Amino acid sequence: MKLAIVTAYPPSKVTLNEYAFHLVKSFRTNQEIDEVVIFTDVDVSKDFIEFDEEGCRVKTVKCWEFNSYFNVFNVLRAIRAEAPDAVLYNLQFLKFGDKKVPAALGLTLPYLTKKMGIPTIALMHNILEQVDLEKAGIQGSRLMHKAYNAFGTLLTKVLLKADRFAVTINKYVSTLEAKYNAKNVVLMPHGSFEVPAEPSYDLPAGPKKIMAFGKFGTYKKVESLIEAVEKIRERTSHDIELVIAGTNNPNAVGYLEGVFHDYKHVPQLRFTGYVEEEDVPGLFNESAVVVFPYTSTTGSSGVLHQAGSYGKACAMPDLGDLALLTQEEGYEAQFFEPDDSESMASALLALLDDDAHRQQVARANYKAATQYPMERIAQMYIDEFKQVMLEKYSSKFKLSV
Repeated sequence: MKLAIVTAYPPSKVTLNEYAFHLVKSFRTNQEIDEVVIFTDVDVSKDFIEFDEEGCRVKTVKCWEFNSYFNVFNVLRAIRAEAPDAVLYNLQFLKFGDKKVPAALGLTLPYLTKKMGIPTIALMHNILEQVDLEKAGIQGSRLMHKAYNAFGTLLTKVLLKADRFAVTINKYVSTLEAKYNAKNVVLMPHGSFEVPAEPSYDLPAGPKKIMAFGKFGTYKKVESLIEAVEKIRERTSHDIELVIAGTNNPNAVGYLEGVFHDYKHVPQLRFTGYVEEEDVPGLFNESAVVVFPYTSTTGSSGVLHQAGSYGKACAMPDLGDLALLTQEEGYEAQFFEPDDSESMASALLALLDDDAHRQQVARANYKAATQYPMERIAQMYIDEFKQVMLEKYSSKFKLSV
């Protein structure tokens, strides 16, 4: 099978690029895939990441650009030129831009690819029905939010015209089936990027590192986390380093720079900036606790799956998709109230003061991560594409008869 994936891809800074890397890594070593073609964005200054493992050919085609009005034409032209057997879209609502028209136009691509006769799966990492628009960084009046919701409903109907509409959380399936009477929604768990051999749950020597990872500034904010760590330092003798790993959310330009300025007096506070793929394992392995300073959620959490695969204890708010993941996939965490530094400090101390408890949470998370390695997720997509191909063949046969 010649498989195409329309996605951002490292070193692109567009969202979901890391997820695409690990999915491609698993596809290329699957015996049923002969070639993977990545249709990615053009605003990439560095070379693409190469693979060390044996596997099929991987080709990258730069054919779309964030906020471009011409992405539909350019992507479809590139797909026609490559003639893949199947196309997977790795999407969220602002995948192709943070301006309304380019973003919406890009999301019509799965339907148009299906109309070309190519088996198509649209993977959506979030659905509008589960997103708090204001906390996700979409500003405007109540009337504007109603307009966004109405437009989002229309776009969801268009996305549902793909052969399959894949989502990562079971509740999304029931929501879409109930609201849209959809028959083609399939559950595809997020999966764990890497599942190394079971780690040691002992901490390295030196300061205990508390780490937050992601794109910050909208529903992921770190002020309460910094204040929580300061409270812990005031009350205990814990030697703590706080690591803020990642970049600004595209909808919150300058956010981390502002935090750095406001909290420059805080000791052992480190901002890493963008984390290269090869540096991710070391960042997690050195951490005592991975914390999620979220005020809302917008889909399945890649960071939670990464924390699990490296055997890390987590502290998080008991809300939205994070809470669903702990219920559906077996992850565990010490919970706190969103944006509450006092509650966050208590949750962190519950893990830092009780090493046996921290290790128990870490072991549970590693066990949860091993249930869905990315290789298993890749095979699930291949099986789904084979089913779509069979359906298309059967339909053509009936028509010819």
